[in-house]
Amino acid sequence: QVQLMESGGGLVESGGSLRLSCAASGRIGGINSMAWFRQAPGNQRELVAEITSGGSITYAADVKGRFIISMANTKSTVQLEMNNLKPEDTAVYLCNVQWGLGFVKYWGQGTQVTVSS
Repeated sequence: QVQLMESGGGLVESGGSLRLSCAASGRIGGINSMAWFRQAPGNQRELVAEITSGGSITYAADVKGRFIISMANTKSTVQLEMNNLKPEDTAVYLCNVQWGLGFVKYWGQGTQVTVSS
């Protein structure tokens, strides 16, 4: 089992910045990747950014160049630095971990990010 604790998020004006953090606990030795997803009302959950334990990074096209994902050396904390935020970035942001040989997925509770125009 892996538990995820998210922090950060909140209300910011368009063009502003926020930083999200997610700390994993429990059986962290089997973490393959950590990621941030987001879900806006009426929309499907979508990948924002992912980083593997080997350091490979993937970004969604609409956040590339604005968001930066990073993982601590402990491989158990992931941060998402979000810059030049736009109203369309408004969503609940969820931390995700893929674990073990079966790539079991664990999810955080989510944190609200609201960008005002």
